[in-house]
Amino acid sequence: MSAPLGVILAGGQATRMGGGDKGLLALGDGTILDHVIARLAPQVGALALNANGDAARFARFGLPVLPDPIPGFAGPLVGVLVGLDWAAGQGAGAIVTVAADTPFFPRDLVPRLYEAAEGMAHPLVLAATPRGDEETRSMSRGGQVRHPTFGLWPVALRDDLRAGLMGGLRKVVIWTEKHGGREALFDQPDAFFNVNTPEDLALARRRAGA
Repeated sequence: MSAPLGVILAGGQATRMGGGDKGLLALGDGTILDHVIARLAPQVGALALNANGDAARFARFGLPVLPDPIPGFAGPLVGVLVGLDWAAGQGAGAIVTVAADTPFFPRDLVPRLYEAAEGMAHPLVLAATPRGDEETRSMSRGGQVRHPTFGLWPVALRDDLRAGLMGGLRKVVIWTEKHGGREALFDQPDAFFNVNTPEDLALARRRAGA
């Protein structure tokens, strides 16, 4: 099986950080996005960035920048769709998505997603972690918290996803459950720690320094 393509989702509005691109915030010797790229690039065949606005601000990374095809910040599924369309043009069968504000995700993310997808006609898998008492139940199933920006997505279902989005679909797990999506469980509760607030950024910088 050929390696999937990787799509970094950076289309959010970062309201809790005062706006701007969280991925461009300084972390260690680079930015959060540098850390994300360094983790994902060895696991995939090629990389692209889903982001809106002036693509020039990402020029130094040398990646294709894919804007949302549906206006109005319609959520991560729109980024998945544009990634699937890009992958189809590259002749790929699947993509793996990660969030641009999550610098410490597992270095074995892609093989673990594929392991969970074994036997599926169309591999569709979300990363998950054990649910803590403080976790929201809206993203939970069977004691697990699903991480909808970290997933394996088949190009074969892109037209179905497009139709859903045009019909108002926004919630990731509604679509994945419709197609029998699975979860890949990562035992580390903080495996998908993301930078949402200035306090999170301070914690990430301490973690990177360690």
